Amino acid sequence: MKKIVVIGSSNIDFIMKMKQLPKVGETVTDAGFMQVFGGKGANQAVAAARAGGDVWFVSCVGDDDITPRMIDNFRKDGIKTDYIFREKNISTGTALIMIGEHGANFISVAPGANYRLIPNYIDKAAAIIKESDIVILQYEITAETLKYVLDICEKHRKLVMWNFAPAREFDRKYLGKVGILVVNETEAEILSGIAVTDDDSVLKAAKELKKAGCRTVIITLGVRGSFIYSDEASEWVKAFRVDAVDTTAAGDIYCGSLATALTEGRSLAEAVRFSSAAAAISVTRMGAQPSAPMRKEIDSFLASQFSNGRNGTSS
Repeated sequence: MKKIVVIGSSNIDFIMKMKQLPKVGETVTDAGFMQVFGGKGANQAVAAARAGGDVWFVSCVGDDDITPRMIDNFRKDGIKTDYIFREKNISTGTALIMIGEHGANFISVAPGANYRLIPNYIDKAAAIIKESDIVILQYEITAETLKYVLDICEKHRKLVMWNFAPAREFDRKYLGKVGILVVNETEAEILSGIAVTDDDSVLKAAKELKKAGCRTVIITLGVRGSFIYSDEASEWVKAFRVDAVDTTAAGDIYCGSLATALTEGRSLAEAVRFSSAAAAISVTRMGAQPSAPMRKEIDSFLASQFSNGRNGTSS
């Protein structure tokens, strides 16, 4: 089985679910509370593993009492945890999440040990990176470490999928080391400098990002679906319509399951349909990692959509 290596963040999520998100200075009562595990890297690792992938996770966590349970959960999902490094006297990354109507959310993250994932730890994981078939990155680790990983992957000719999230300042010259760039419309705008407002601007932004060096660009646009742009394709893949209750980790579920589909030899469009189905299932559930579907759920969902004529084909 082909190896997926996810390098990135692990968080403990504290979630409040309410009817309406508060305005500045407003207190909203009668919220529901849950504490789950999250972090963009961890979410993508869990999503890839539950979708059927052979996943290795490289991350850095703190010495919180709850962290061993988080690592045990990774193992239960079949994720290899040999390269999860534990730092003393610092907390694991922490996220505070408020979720309102239709899954809209406010999120604040304290990086904690995520910023302790330094190049020295990446060197310790070099062997599994060299054995990988695809490496998944996000941007909840430091820019220094991200660039270091991209340099290593380029040296060893490894396929990198980079989810530019959360969007923040980055040296665009490194985009030439990215095989598959996954961005939503806001992230595409920040990285390309082109406001993404309609189909024409989606294409312009994708062209600009490919011109910057990315071999394949995927722009996700929520209910509008995904746009794929590469030398081989310029294609829309429709989204699946569901009733969303929490969209917090939808992009992470999308990326993790996309990697699994690609390692199984699916075409890019087929892989995007698969990942779109996984993301659609996830937004009907609360929490980040708890929302990631198992493989049989994704297959069943796709089968039901095709039997009903809602097959997510290109428009």
